[in-house]
Amino acid sequence: MISSSSRFMKRFTYSMPFALTLGIGLLSSPKTVWAAGLTVDLGNSATQQTGTSLQVLMLLTVLSLAPAILMLMTSFTRIIIVLSFVRNALGTQQLPPNQVMVGLALFLTLFVMMPTFTEINTKAVQPYMNNQINQTQALAKAEEPLRTFMFRQTREKDLELFVGLSKMERPKTYHDVPTYVLIPAFVISELKTAFQMGFAIFIPFIVIDMIVSSTLMSIGMMMLPPMMISLPFKLLLFVLVDGWHLVVESLVMSFK
Repeated sequence: MISSSSRFMKRFTYSMPFALTLGIGLLSSPKTVWAAGLTVDLGNSATQQTGTSLQVLMLLTVLSLAPAILMLMTSFTRIIIVLSFVRNALGTQQLPPNQVMVGLALFLTLFVMMPTFTEINTKAVQPYMNNQINQTQALAKAEEPLRTFMFRQTREKDLELFVGLSKMERPKTYHDVPTYVLIPAFVISELKTAFQMGFAIFIPFIVIDMIVSSTLMSIGMMMLPPMMISLPFKLLLFVLVDGWHLVVESLVMSFK
């Protein structure tokens, strides 16, 4: 039972990059994808019709998981968490709005992941669309750049955790680590990195809050909420140091 479930997880995680591969193809060269034949030849035999129908069903199922793949197998998680920390540290409630935050995080993710996406497009999407390789080969070639990116951002301690929890043999190389083990290790590594950056962002704003609070108490204005006074100072500091420039630069450089 364990072995069958392990085989299912391997096939499932192995097919996930293909959904991202098709999306990259649509972004990079939509004309090629459209011309590559979205028409499905069901064939004359019932067996071929059934096989093709199952392939289409599996492809649609994987495509429905594309948002989860984008969030958990790219730089999106770290970026959106750090941007949320910035907003909370400023204390501006819903400014910038959630739509702006998510949109900025999405385009920063595309910027950071573009070398990986370009490599996938060159090695997997275009050869597959030109019928130079089959679907299995395209999956393998699409998976390699994503795994390389995730391995660069994953801590060995987190990887060891999930290797131990999976009760698999100790891998000799990174190539021996299954994708379904790599993904959760990558996610918790991203969460830790994002919280470390968030802590560094909070420090100067906490100092301003403490100074304002101490000043108000010393002059006897205890009924005045310190947040009303500290907010303009925090915004002024953030603007003077060009905060968004520093945050975005730090985020992008953290993936180098």
